[in-house]
Amino acid sequence: MGSNLPCIVFPTPINSIANAVYLLLDAADADSPLRPDELQVLRAQYEKEGHYVGVQTKFNYAWGLIKSSQRGEQQEGVRLLSEIFRNAPERRRECLYYLALGNYKLGNYAEARKYNDLLLDHEPANLQASSLRGLIDDKVAKEGLVGVAILSGVTIAAGVVGAMIFKGARRR
Repeated sequence: MGSNLPCIVFPTPINSIANAVYLLLDAADADSPLRPDELQVLRAQYEKEGHYVGVQTKFNYAWGLIKSSQRGEQQEGVRLLSEIFRNAPERRRECLYYLALGNYKLGNYAEARKYNDLLLDHEPANLQASSLRGLIDDKVAKEGLVGVAILSGVTIAAGVVGAMIFKGARRR
């Protein structure tokens, strides 16, 4: 299980090709959820610490939740990371990528872009964040095109219905 814990406390600038490949693999790994027993280990530690939960324990559990394929768990992961971001200023940078990723997975693209851009402001060479920016932009563009297509379809349908009503009114 140790290999599945977050391999990066916060994304760092790339210093070599080996690191670049490792970080890109880590970014791809975000789409593969933990096994239930692995997530349960993180949940058990989080619950065991109760009201005195440590920031790292909370971060690890939030990371596991973000990786989930279940929307409710992803939302809880974003909520926990948001708490860390608000309450632990010294840990904000390490939350940025995972807040961006979690919001991306939830379809909150404006929030995802906000957190990702903050990270890129601090680390312009961060390949994970650059890659995520591309994914966010692609989704926004794709959903924008779908929205335009839907709006065009509705407009055409309204025009056809309007023409039929107008023709019917002229016959009377």
